[in-house]
Parts: sequence; C-alpha cells; structure tokens
Amino acid sequence: MMQQKLIDFIQSGHPLSPIDKDLIFQYFEPVLFPKNRIIEEAGKVPEYLYYIISGYLRLFHYNENGDEVTTHINCPPGFFTSYFNFVNTTKSNENVECITECELLRITKTDLDALTSRSEAMKNFSIEVFQKSIVYNETRSNELATLSGEKRYRKLIENYPGILHNVPITYIASFLGMKPESLSRIRRKLI
Repeated sequence: MMQQKLIDFIQSGHPLSPIDKDLIFQYFEPVLFPKNRIIEEAGKVPEYLYYIISGYLRLFHYNENGDEVTTHINCPPGFFTSYFNFVNTTKSNENVECITECELLRITKTDLDALTSRSEAMKNFSIEVFQKSIVYNETRSNELATLSGEKRYRKLIENYPGILHNVPITYIASFLGMKPESLSRIRRKLI
C-alpha cells in the first residue's frame, strides 16, 4: 500500500500510534497520473496536497510573453502543491504538472484539517512540513539573487542528481532562472 510509504517517511522523525496510521489510510487517497498531465490548474484553488511516492512534478505559470516559467520541481519523496494557495484556499496562478508518470497520495484541505485535528502527531508533522517549505522558498529566492547560474546548477545536481535523468533541460533551466542555451553552455563547460 502506498500509504505505508508515507507512514515510514513520517515515522523517521515522528512516532505514530496505530490510530494515527489508520487515519493516514483513511484520509490519503492513492492516485497514479501519466507524464505531462496537469493535475492542478492555474486560475483555480488547488484541490489537493500531494505526497510523492515516485515521479517528478513541477509548478509553472506563464509570464507576460506567454512563456512557461517553472518555479518549483520536486525530488521525491515529499509534499507538493501550490502551498500558499492550498493553505489559504485562494486561486493559484500556477499549474501543477506531472513531468514523469507519478505515484501520489493526495489529501484535500478539509481532510487535512480533520486529520490534524484528530492526530497530534500529524498536526506536528504538518507544521514541520510547512516550516520546511518556507525555509526552502526563502533559500531558493536568496540563491536566485546571489549565486551565479553555474553555482545554482552545481548545487542542484549535487543535491538532486536524479533530476537530470528525469526532467527536461528546458524545465531545469527555467527553474534555475536562465535560458536553456545558457544552461547548455554551463553543462558543456563542466564536462
């Protein structure tokens, strides 16, 4: 069962009671999506928070020129959605797309609220996930502003080597805040 993988992930830092585990099975729905599927659309309130069992997802929007801008790429395992909009139940300007085939667990905001009100362990775990998301986004903003393109690329492949084999170079370049040609030059230089 896919829920067991989430339970194992949580238990690495938070002990779960048998009741907590039952609640995870009750509230998290397993889903499988093909590659290139948009699972949350811009202009709508994100319906789900996803836990990634396998696969790669990205958040992207269109800029004023109509070009796609990738703002986030996940590396499994972990949670994924347009967090701010999911938490505040507001319309997102971003799409969530499966880059590869994805095995996911999903939960609605209503169910997440019910789960965290019924389980102290899940409440604490949820707070930790959202705190880590804030830290990640602040670090990323800082790196985009202060690191060279080459340093951003080196850091990405050092921390997430699997990304190169699963994510198209155009998405990686956009995520790193550069044009694909610039990333190609950096990659050639490093080889």
